[in-house]
Amino acid sequence: MSDTKGKPGAKAAPAATPAKAGDKKKVPRPRNYDLGNGVYRFSRTRMFHKKAIYKFLGKKTEKTVKPKKPLTIEKKIGGDKNGGVRTVLLKKRRASYPTSDPVTVHHSKKCFKDHSRYIRPSLTPGTICILVAGPHKGKRVVLLKHLKSGLLLVTGPFLINACPLRRTSQNYVIATSTKIDISEVKIPDHLNDEYFKRKRDKRAKKEEGDIFSKKKEEYKPSDQRKEDQKLMDKQVIAAIKKNKDKKMLFTYLSAMFGLRSSQYPHRMKF
Repeated sequence: MSDTKGKPGAKAAPAATPAKAGDKKKVPRPRNYDLGNGVYRFSRTRMFHKKAIYKFLGKKTEKTVKPKKPLTIEKKIGGDKNGGVRTVLLKKRRASYPTSDPVTVHHSKKCFKDHSRYIRPSLTPGTICILVAGPHKGKRVVLLKHLKSGLLLVTGPFLINACPLRRTSQNYVIATSTKIDISEVKIPDHLNDEYFKRKRDKRAKKEEGDIFSKKKEEYKPSDQRKEDQKLMDKQVIAAIKKNKDKKMLFTYLSAMFGLRSSQYPHRMKF
């Protein structure tokens, strides 16, 4: 055994330095990398020789064809009148098949009623809006609040332009830059989507002689609806009276919206 401890020329092996926490791992780079501005370290000719592409030029590898498994087999059958040979499937078909495909149930994560609603930022409580659809189209109304269903609760008020408390979609509303301060207006909690749902009775079975006897009942507002309308009208009109331009607001809300020739709503600023 050779011992190098006592020899003067022998050098001691350097001790392995432990890796520090701050040291970053070196990410290996490919042989041919971009030096900048689309210039690579090695040219195409150099890489042609480095990869030894010349060895593979003109060579073709033959395809390995897998042997196909037979689907049928011939069996000998005894008897003079049985044909002697019969082809039989190696993989037999199923004995029975379902008459209809199974129904796959896809459970939705959230129902439509639980979806979060997006309302335009211009539609804030107190904004005067223009209705463009429905029986009250063309009227200017005051936006009171946003309902859970995504609809808007608006009112005329009824004493000014005969538009009652009603729900409307934001798609059929033009928001104007005119606003009323309704911070002091207290809207009852029961004015929600359930409050505006109409009660529809079930259809009675048709009998002989009853075709023209029953007429369709017209909608009539309940006493509760009338009381709520009076309460909201009183508060909204009081808020309008506090505004410095109250005369203009009363005239503005009572006037119907309309367009004349050469007037286009997409070019107008409301």
